[in-house]
Amino acid sequence: MATVPSYRWRLAPDGLATRRQLRALGLRPGGQDVAGQLERPRRRREPLVAYLYRIEQAKPVRPMTPAKWAALDKANAARRICPKCRRDAGYVIPPSLGMCATCAYPEDEQRAA
Repeated sequence: MATVPSYRWRLAPDGLATRRQLRALGLRPGGQDVAGQLERPRRRREPLVAYLYRIEQAKPVRPMTPAKWAALDKANAARRICPKCRRDAGYVIPPSLGMCATCAYPEDEQRAA
């Protein structure tokens, strides 16, 4: 693999963008090779690296199909179902609890009643 040019943070030349910047423009890298990299220095650690791609070679983001929307809806619905009581919590269940707030803190529910 050929070496790619490195630029200091915020000093990339015009015409190059990171994946996030491309996405904000409605673009994706589209299979092109990395054109450069940004390096952000950090104290006592390796620098942060962000890869750069050419904007003129980027392709438009593929639109969501009805099947993709359905799969996304199904996945989000699964994250809302409490594994303990099997009810829709009405919000995404936090992984730290692993269950809805009602099941995680039953004493608070009894106090409110």
